[in-house]
Amino acid sequence: MDLKVYYQKLRQVEGSITEPDLVVASLGTPDGGRAGVLTEVPRALAAKLIVEGGARRASDEETSEFRARVAEAKRLAEQSAAVNRIQVTVVSEPQEEGKRQKTKSKTAQE
Repeated sequence: MDLKVYYQKLRQVEGSITEPDLVVASLGTPDGGRAGVLTEVPRALAAKLIVEGGARRASDEETSEFRARVAEAKRLAEQSAAVNRIQVTVVSEPQEEGKRQKTKSKTAQE
């Protein structure tokens, strides 16, 4: 492949991408790459993948579905992290009463 032509195509494709990040759909490759896997990549990498034939620009519908799935996964991860941060200590009343009496007796001794 002529490098001059390759880099011209690369600049042309990168120039046509207006967003900083682009959702691309992978194409099947002879070495086992799976077709249809959606990924969000920076503009330069998207252009490289498209020019080299490893991916195509995802449709608007695919992009919106992908971003919705990512947002839902993020929401679930944040919710799971919040659940793990909450710590609850259960103290029965007799234990609490014992602590109060110890505190009162220490205060009275001082």
